[in-house]
Amino acid sequence: MKATNRRSILWALLISALLLSIGLVYAQDATEEAEMTPEATEEPAREPYCTEEVRAELEGQEIYIPVISKGFQHQFWQAVRLGAEQAAEDCGVEISFEGPETEAMVDRQLEMLQTALDRGPDALAFAALDSQAAIPLLERAQEEGIPVVGFDSGVDSDIPVTTAATDNVAAAAMAADMMAELIGGEGEVAVIAHDQTSRTGIDRVDGFRQRIEEEYPDITIVDIQYGAGDQLRSTDLAKAIILAHPDIKGFFGANEGSAIGVLNGVVELNMEGEIVVIGYDSGTQQMQAIRDGVMAGAITQDPIGIGYYAVEAAVMAIQGEEVPPMIDTGFHWYDAENIDDETIAPLLYE
Repeated sequence: MKATNRRSILWALLISALLLSIGLVYAQDATEEAEMTPEATEEPAREPYCTEEVRAELEGQEIYIPVISKGFQHQFWQAVRLGAEQAAEDCGVEISFEGPETEAMVDRQLEMLQTALDRGPDALAFAALDSQAAIPLLERAQEEGIPVVGFDSGVDSDIPVTTAATDNVAAAAMAADMMAELIGGEGEVAVIAHDQTSRTGIDRVDGFRQRIEEEYPDITIVDIQYGAGDQLRSTDLAKAIILAHPDIKGFFGANEGSAIGVLNGVVELNMEGEIVVIGYDSGTQQMQAIRDGVMAGAITQDPIGIGYYAVEAAVMAIQGEEVPPMIDTGFHWYDAENIDDETIAPLLYE
């Protein structure tokens, strides 16, 4: 058996297991938000839409759905791609998956979006780098009757029929709770995030800051900086913050690149064990740092599920099926104690 075939089979088995174990959670109004715990954030799973009967119906229709992500520089997006490709296979539709070279390239992403619309797709899945810049193009999609599904990061518009994403405010609030516990409820902390324009960047910073301000009066956020998800830039920012605030106790890195940058900054200044580092997402470096005790833990999303549900929702919209306004794909806290648990391990990507 060829190696590529073996990999395909292994991924198919992994995704099948994920879809059985990870539920699709519908977002609720913030006033109804239940108190989260690090142990569980999902609800019972629902049946997948793309059954064998649906696939048989769709395969002959030559349905095409472009999937435009925020980038390719992080392993997170490769995991999202795997989920999207699996959904396309399950549903019997064609997709393309692309994104700019870095998550700072808003203009490049908009060019990709325009090119995708020029092809006259049946639906579109889009993860916005800028929550407002893409709205004119999405208005064009709406005028042309092309359903838009947001994923990972939404837009400031009601044009998308749904958005498949993590509840980033709640997830970052959990990171704040864990930070407070790990630094003893007092001291100085800082945040390095990827951007101020995407919904993920905005919501993760807001979720962390609001929880600290509302629940932990003895903790001060001394700085919030943005490194565009770039590890080197985030490293420099982390070192500058540490040097400016020598008593700092903790950092929250709000995406993979930010977290690795913080980690590198702490290590380069020989501050391991003195500064609590909490990350977001996973990836080889974060996972190894958590195993080694250099990083305290991180929030993991379900990137495969995000990609899968985005494509599945697009297919449902094409078929005229009702979809919820938000698809909450869930999140978990993981650290050295539970990183290998059967509920956590499938959600981590290397």
